[in-house]
Amino acid sequence: MVASADGGAWLKGLSKGLSSPGDRRIFMVLRGLADVVLAGGATVRIEGYGPSKPRDTWRPLREGRFAAPPVAVITRKIDLDLGGALFTECAPESRTIVITTESAPADRRAEAARHADVIVAGEQRVDLAEAIGELRSRGLGRILCEGGPRLNAHLAAASLVDELCLTVSPLMIGGDAARVLNGTASHTRFALAGVLEEEGSLFCRYVRDPHQEEAR
Repeated sequence: MVASADGGAWLKGLSKGLSSPGDRRIFMVLRGLADVVLAGGATVRIEGYGPSKPRDTWRPLREGRFAAPPVAVITRKIDLDLGGALFTECAPESRTIVITTESAPADRRAEAARHADVIVAGEQRVDLAEAIGELRSRGLGRILCEGGPRLNAHLAAASLVDELCLTVSPLMIGGDAARVLNGTASHTRFALAGVLEEEGSLFCRYVRDPHQEEAR
């Protein structure tokens, strides 16, 4: 995730306004390391998601795996553009995954199944623990969540976040932008594992604090 120095998760509705060349390089390395990219339906729509495309720099990172990770979308109602690039331009081995609910409209589930792999996890809301379990059962154990903030909050509340990679942009933006976690309250202690800096941006990596786990 990327945030402004005063905690905002987007600028004019989009995260790219807070990004930088260094942030984008790290973002692509994280995608290259991932087995699957996870995002909420709203983020996919607003940010204009397409499929991950193979990169030459990923070859050593993805040895023994598909050339690019699939994108998995959390969506309760499947209110997505199923004719868009995310569903029509991905490689067969990296087909987009739709994670939805039993209550999703039957016609939307059927249409999604024509273009993507569909996982049903939960009745009215997506059960995130079940969804993560389904991804892992498919061999997709290294899951990179790119948000948005509401999905992040739900994952954190369910104790499903092991690591946080956060770029802090040297901007003060004010306004009403959400924080990196927006919604469900949670309290998880993380340990700082590393910091990089470029042109005022800080690239921070946090991992779940093992001492907190021992205390539970």
